[in-house]
Amino acid sequence: MKKTNPSSNSKDNSSGPELYLYLTTRGRRTGKPRQIEIWFTEREGRFYVIAEYATSRWVENLRADPHVQVRVGDKQFPARARFVAPESELCRAVQELSSTKYSWGEGTVVELVPEAAT
Repeated sequence: MKKTNPSSNSKDNSSGPELYLYLTTRGRRTGKPRQIEIWFTEREGRFYVIAEYATSRWVENLRADPHVQVRVGDKQFPARARFVAPESELCRAVQELSSTKYSWGEGTVVELVPEAAT
């Protein structure tokens, strides 16, 4: 089941009214930009997305090249993707935020760090 539409009883969180983040990766074979629309959460100035499947194409693209473009509402910026350790407190916190916002939070957590903040 692809997690791109929140249920009607979803709760919003501190990231504002935006439900989707647009993530542009670079294709690992073609080098062409690939954009997905995905649920996200925000925590302490960082954006987080969760991959339902660790073998998703966009996840494989991130493994090959972690430099991405991010668009949320009217904000657009370059970022670097970082996989969050599944046993970490950060992973649990992000999954909880996602569960609160979308009633779903299972999977591989990816942190999107704005390039200016690296």
